[in-house]
Amino acid sequence: MEYGHPAWTDKKISRIVQGTIMLHEDHAEQDFELLDAAWEAGINAFDTAALYGGGTCERVLGRWMEARGVREEAFVLGKSCHHNGDRRRVTSYDIAADLADSLARQRAPYHDLHCLHRDDESVPVGPIVDALNEQLQAGHIRAFGGSNWTTARIAEANDYAAARGLQGFVASSPNFSLADEKEVPWEGCLSVSGPSKAADRDWYSAQNMPLFTWSSLARGFFSGQLTRGNAESVRENMDGSSITSYWHEDNWKRLDRVHELAAEKGVAVPLVALAWVLQYPGLDVYALVGARTPAEVQANAEVFALQLSTEELDWLDLRRDER
Repeated sequence: MEYGHPAWTDKKISRIVQGTIMLHEDHAEQDFELLDAAWEAGINAFDTAALYGGGTCERVLGRWMEARGVREEAFVLGKSCHHNGDRRRVTSYDIAADLADSLARQRAPYHDLHCLHRDDESVPVGPIVDALNEQLQAGHIRAFGGSNWTTARIAEANDYAAARGLQGFVASSPNFSLADEKEVPWEGCLSVSGPSKAADRDWYSAQNMPLFTWSSLARGFFSGQLTRGNAESVRENMDGSSITSYWHEDNWKRLDRVHELAAEKGVAVPLVALAWVLQYPGLDVYALVGARTPAEVQANAEVFALQLSTEELDWLDLRRDER
């Protein structure tokens, strides 16, 4: 396992972050085995959110951390303020309420990193930054950032914080994968993938801001089960958002190349796509991965033995024709 250590935390963070959306109280014993496997593989970072599973995901994670006595060693990324069908929920009230409920479910006093799950650009950044600093000062969070926030809004929030001697956003959690996302899978999502988002990636690099990136395998596009040749026969088994977002000619070319390189190196297709994300030049990336079995955990952990050259990284992303 590889680890990062941003200046704003006293903990090392595994560069693979285990997702928790698959956890459920109905199969908690099985989920404990999954989390045990992640821990044994060196994964100490876990991604969760107030929204996930109506709270059941956080309850299982909390029970596991308590049972194993690992909360102080674990790094927990929690999220709040996802919109619902009735209103947009980026307010000081929602930050406090979602966070209080999450911590109760996790049986924990704080989040190592707390991200706002969505943004509402009609709300000024000032009250949001003020509310997050209140939670910081109360000890409920150790640091905060934005999930699906634009670089412009993060910069505006950090300018506001700097002018008032407050803490600003220290991390971001956008989508990032080798595939260029053409349509958002859910409302309010934000990606930094593809040629059109190069300026955003450059901004993060210049800020040295860690990225906790979701959907590194493009919602199954790089799962290894899909090829250009079998697309129609497996369509009904694929995630619908993967089809609308990624089934486009430039991404098919990327997938062709991933299969080719994986075959040459004797590794699984997902490892090539995941390695591309983790080795992207200039970015401090922590990949959120939703392994559902101990075997998948072990397979993902092998990514750090796979090194891609600069030429291979560029060739996979169609930035050069030869490698």
